[in-house]
Amino acid sequence: MLVHPNFDPVIVAVGPVSVHWYGFMYLLAFCSAWWLAVRRASVPSSPIKRDQVDDLIFYGALGVVLGGRCGYVLLYNFDKFIADPLWLFKVWEGGMAFHGGLLGVLLAMTLYARHLKISAGALWDFVAPIVPLGLGFGRMGNFIGQELWGRVADPAVVPWAMLFPKDPSALPRHPSQLYQVGFEGILLFAIVYIFSARPRPTWSVSGLFLVCYGCFRLVAEFFREPDEHIGFDVFGWITRGQLLSAPMIIVGLFLMIYAYRQVRVAK
Repeated sequence: MLVHPNFDPVIVAVGPVSVHWYGFMYLLAFCSAWWLAVRRASVPSSPIKRDQVDDLIFYGALGVVLGGRCGYVLLYNFDKFIADPLWLFKVWEGGMAFHGGLLGVLLAMTLYARHLKISAGALWDFVAPIVPLGLGFGRMGNFIGQELWGRVADPAVVPWAMLFPKDPSALPRHPSQLYQVGFEGILLFAIVYIFSARPRPTWSVSGLFLVCYGCFRLVAEFFREPDEHIGFDVFGWITRGQLLSAPMIIVGLFLMIYAYRQVRVAK
């Protein structure tokens, strides 16, 4: 059995200014997205040019923050929002949701594509491979901050089961944040980036991203402790994260089928 290192949430403090691990992970996420976008923009077939990357990342960041906050409030805390609508704007209290952030990014990219007068599908496909590493950094931030820990695990079966000092139950748990780093961050990046390295039909890369993320998240949720105020939504074992991820797989499959059918029709 392992014990969480119990990191200090503050990396460094200079006077009244403090740099927190979670904020630093977000910075790494956006920096990795910018670096990958610059590399992809240098490819002749890229739908955008290098001088458009900075705006792309800016609009993407807005989509992540605004969509992530709205998703957390509306998808996971709707009752609290109804009781206090202004709570939506209390960002200092924390709270972000991936599915809301995804919708925010997709909307931002669709609007940016319209501004550039290019295909939304082409821009979605450009962005899909640069997202997973950022997701991995975000999950690492969850791990460092001891958030969203896993379900209780038997150390005899799971030798890497971990005690989290902030967990009042003091029970060994799956370090599910690290599982998500591996699957939603590293493995998802490898799959989508390698797939996108060759010319693919428009919408197919973003479709693959949705399918793979949805599948990885469905599996990860079996090891992740459900939100305490929500618990299980259906049948006593299906979580909110799984309900939100299942449509991603359906939409992703539809996009991939549509993309390849379009190629056949064109032939």
